[in-house]
Amino acid sequence: MDPTGKEPDEVTQAALETVSEVVELADTDERRSVELRKRGLRGLRARFARRAARRGDRVTSARRLRVAISGAARRGAQITGRGVSSGGKWLSGQVLAMAPRLPVRDLATLRSQYPDRSPDQIADALIEGASRASATVGVAVGAWSVLPFVPAAGVEIATETLSVVGIEIKLVAELHEVYGIRAPGGGIERATAYVGAWAQRRGVALAPGGLVLAAGSPLARQLQRRLASRAGRSAFSLGPLLTGAVAGGLINRRETRKLGRMLRDDLRTRSPFQAGYPVV
Repeated sequence: MDPTGKEPDEVTQAALETVSEVVELADTDERRSVELRKRGLRGLRARFARRAARRGDRVTSARRLRVAISGAARRGAQITGRGVSSGGKWLSGQVLAMAPRLPVRDLATLRSQYPDRSPDQIADALIEGASRASATVGVAVGAWSVLPFVPAAGVEIATETLSVVGIEIKLVAELHEVYGIRAPGGGIERATAYVGAWAQRRGVALAPGGLVLAAGSPLARQLQRRLASRAGRSAFSLGPLLTGAVAGGLINRRETRKLGRMLRDDLRTRSPFQAGYPVV
C-alpha cells in the first residue's frame, strides 16, 4: 500500500479533475461572498446577489463534472468493476496514489487568500468550502440517474467516493497548514500521513517515516473500513429521479463538515498559533 511510484488509473484521474473543479468553484463562491461584504451587501440582498452571480458558474461546473465522470465511466468501467469486486484494497491503493497529487495550499498561500483572519476563521472557511465542494459532487453524480446514458453503478460510486475523499484529504492537509502542524517528511510521506489522519479522524503527530500503511496493518484496515463506509454513503446519490442528487449532496456536506470540525478541534489544542498568527 505504499504510494511511491503508483499511478492513478483513469477513474482516479477523473476524481482528481473533479476535486480541482469543485474546489475552484467553492473558492470562487467564497471570494464572491467577501466582495459582497465589502460592498455592504448582507442578508437577503447578498444571498440573491450570490445566487445570480454564480448561476453561470454552476452550469459550467456541472457540465465539466459530467464530462469528467462520464469519461471515467466509459474508459474505466472494467478496471473499476474489478476494483469494486476486490473490496477496499483497490480503493485504498487509489487513494494513496491520489493523495500526493492533490493541490494542497501551504500556510503562506492560505494567509494571502484569507487576509486578516485568525487560524480558526481560516479553518472555518476551509471547512465550509470543502463541504460545498463535497455537496456539489453528490449532486453531480446523482444527476446521472435522469440521463439517457447511465454508467455502471460501480464506476459512479467509485468516482464519487474518490472525489469526496480527495476533497476531504485536501481539507485535512490544509487544516494542518493553518494550525502550523505540517506533517513531517517529503511530499509522499506527508500525503500518506494525511491519509492516515483522514482515516483516524485526528491530527498527525508523527516523526519522519513514522507512518506505514502496510497491507494488513491496523491502520490499513481502518482506512479500508472508512472507504467502505464512504462508498456506502455514495450509493445514496443513485436514488431515483433527483432524490439521489438531493440526498447525496446533503450527506456529503454533513459528513465533510463533521470531519473538518473534528480535525479543527484536535489541531487547535496543539497549535503554536493558539494566540493568533505572529505579527510580521
